[in-house]
Amino acid sequence: MKKINFIYTLLGGAALLFASCGDDFLDQTPKDQYTADTYYSSDEAVRKGTEPLFNRAWFDFNRRAIVGMGSYRANDAWNPYVSAEFARFNVTSLTEDMSLAWSALYNVVTMCNATLENLQTRTTSDVSESAKNAGMGECYLMRGWAYFYLLRGWGDNFLFERNQDVINNSVRPLNTEASVLKFIIRDFRRAAQLLPESGTDHHPSRYAALAALAKALLAQSGWEENNHNDHSRNEATLKEVVSLCDSVINCGQYRLMSNYADLFKAQNNDNSETILAMRWADPNLGEWGTMNALYSDLAFPEVSDDVNCWGGSLVASTDMIDLYNQDPADSIRIQSTFFTPGGYYDYMHTTDTAYTDKSGTVHWGYIYNHNWMQCKKGVLGRKADVAPCHLAQMASPLNTYIQRLADVYLMKAEAILGNADETSDPQALEAFNTVRRRAHVHPYTKISLADIIRERRIEFCMEYFNWWDMVTWYRWKPSYMLNFFNNQQHRACEMREGDIRKNADGTFSYRCVPPGTNTWYITDPSNGHVYWNDFIATSETDNTPVAGRGTRKSYTYNYNDLVSQYTTGYQPIVLSETNIFMPYPESDVIQNHYFNEAPVEYDFGE
Repeated sequence: MKKINFIYTLLGGAALLFASCGDDFLDQTPKDQYTADTYYSSDEAVRKGTEPLFNRAWFDFNRRAIVGMGSYRANDAWNPYVSAEFARFNVTSLTEDMSLAWSALYNVVTMCNATLENLQTRTTSDVSESAKNAGMGECYLMRGWAYFYLLRGWGDNFLFERNQDVINNSVRPLNTEASVLKFIIRDFRRAAQLLPESGTDHHPSRYAALAALAKALLAQSGWEENNHNDHSRNEATLKEVVSLCDSVINCGQYRLMSNYADLFKAQNNDNSETILAMRWADPNLGEWGTMNALYSDLAFPEVSDDVNCWGGSLVASTDMIDLYNQDPADSIRIQSTFFTPGGYYDYMHTTDTAYTDKSGTVHWGYIYNHNWMQCKKGVLGRKADVAPCHLAQMASPLNTYIQRLADVYLMKAEAILGNADETSDPQALEAFNTVRRRAHVHPYTKISLADIIRERRIEFCMEYFNWWDMVTWYRWKPSYMLNFFNNQQHRACEMREGDIRKNADGTFSYRCVPPGTNTWYITDPSNGHVYWNDFIATSETDNTPVAGRGTRKSYTYNYNDLVSQYTTGYQPIVLSETNIFMPYPESDVIQNHYFNEAPVEYDFGE
């Protein structure tokens, strides 16, 4: 790695550990300055000393890259103007957001390492063993999560437990994916041993570590680097995943929020479903590096008209719309994820009159009067809509979920499915349908991997989760997932306002511009007819179905076949082993010849 940059990260991470001592998760300015030798003298100091691991350390990962990496690559949504290279899978070693994310995740690692060393060597006799153990458990938990993102983002990575080792020798070989995953699992097991049975002041309990361990073990059960054939998951590991999921589900500390939309309201930060999250400072503090800085990319002026924001081009992918069209009754999750034509939001613009119903009752709120589907998750409305929380330009009060309880239910269902094509196991169905019941949609009587993929995509769309799970499935079933990526998903299709219409049955009609073409819409050049997903129009402005060619809902097309036939210059986005994992930052590669050599196993000292 580039020595000067990496040492700067180490020193900067250590300095940040004392930037928020005494804060309520960075909500106040510290009155005193401390050093590592004088700080760790009370249980409260230890508790506050780990809090930067939940915010500052992650800032440059969360600021923008997390959307492109976790959601655009999964084809949740599409924005041709911001981070589009992630959706197009043409990230290069010079992509700024990729490099920032890489550095930020290693910043988490170095801050965890520094805090661990301080807790092990600098705590006074006034610090209780339980507080010391809880602090160390949090370090192992957050370091494990940082490496889990690094593994699924880049594959082989650098493992180290002491920052001084890297300062002494920054030019070091990469470690294998298997070693990285083993390291992650070891960290999560250690965290589970050290964290308390119940968390305090929003600090995690041991069950947050058990949920993380279940997710890492589910990945390890089928993870094989350099195996390009679908293979089986380890059954013993899957059984442990089920047991861990049951422990989390039954611990009594978490429950699903009854209203899915409530998960994404600032007033419900640290809700009953949150297992682990990045927790951000009050936007009114104006302290760059401590806030959730995504807001201006996500929100658009109409909906947040008292906050300076410039988003709005982030819209639902055609792929997600196709999934929503399969089950329009899933309206709560659809409308909570994307603004939909005619959608009514009674918790936004609450001082505006939305409409008066037939009985004469006046309703207050916001109606989305556009034939488009802009991003809703993470978009909060006006400042008054988030009270008593605060909202500012590039500063949202929302936590960033790392893991919530719905993930544990769906992991349990997936682990029980295991290597079978499908299952009707009662426990798997109960876990799977618990998530669906909350969304008020029909239960399944059997499930397959395809069902689990679909359910996770809808449940976690635009929460920056979905791509990471897809990488896990790819390392287990590479052929299956490449077919999914390249033959079942429609990627980077641009749509403009007016290109989406909501039908009476709750489904959506859409037309789009295929990527890499000079075509305005998908048309038949012989007659100028315009293709929508479910009907054919006589022209760009006439949306009446063509006589004799089918009526609405009776015509569908294969997108990939259609665009290649009716357009010129179409170049589909093709995923393979060469672009599923991101390239390493060029500055690091130049300084370290080991990037061009085979990775090595990590010495665990066993």
